[in-house]
Amino acid sequence: MIVGIDEVGRGALAGPVVAAACVLPEATHFPVLITDSKQMTPAEREESFVWLTQHCIFGIGSANAQTVDQIGIVASTEIAMQHAVAEVAKVCSDLYLLVDGRDGFWFDWPHSSIIHGDELEPAIGAASIIAKVTRDHLMVRAATAYKEYGFDTHKGYGAPSHLTAIRKHGPSAFHRKSFLRRVLEGQ
Repeated sequence: MIVGIDEVGRGALAGPVVAAACVLPEATHFPVLITDSKQMTPAEREESFVWLTQHCIFGIGSANAQTVDQIGIVASTEIAMQHAVAEVAKVCSDLYLLVDGRDGFWFDWPHSSIIHGDELEPAIGAASIIAKVTRDHLMVRAATAYKEYGFDTHKGYGAPSHLTAIRKHGPSAFHRKSFLRRVLEGQ
């Protein structure tokens, strides 16, 4: 089984890093757009997410901001990916992993890293969509608890409005303190 793996949220100032692993059904054409989630509109991602989660085998993993602060973003990304693959492995055996990017992550299954894999390999693109929409939904929910930061608009990334809110209110429990040093030093 070919399993695409991708993550989102590595560069965010707040929230988790989220990874997804996805096995697409055998087909040469899909009824929804499957590509790099960054190249899609929010509406396209949502439509594709619904179809993918109804028709594919997938797993999701994450590592929260505190984990990122404790062990770093690369190790946190690997943890999220391991959890996502473990979910797929509960349903499938004999996996071959296609991992987006160039990081040399360790897995119990044979794998290849593919630079721009989310654009080149549909299974990685599908994982990209699942991870992105899952994280976006989480950040929208977090916006209700942390209203002053506007997570529903910038999803925890370094938008000017987010930086202004951090400087005004200080970091929340949802922020990655290790990512904020330069932001807070520039006050």
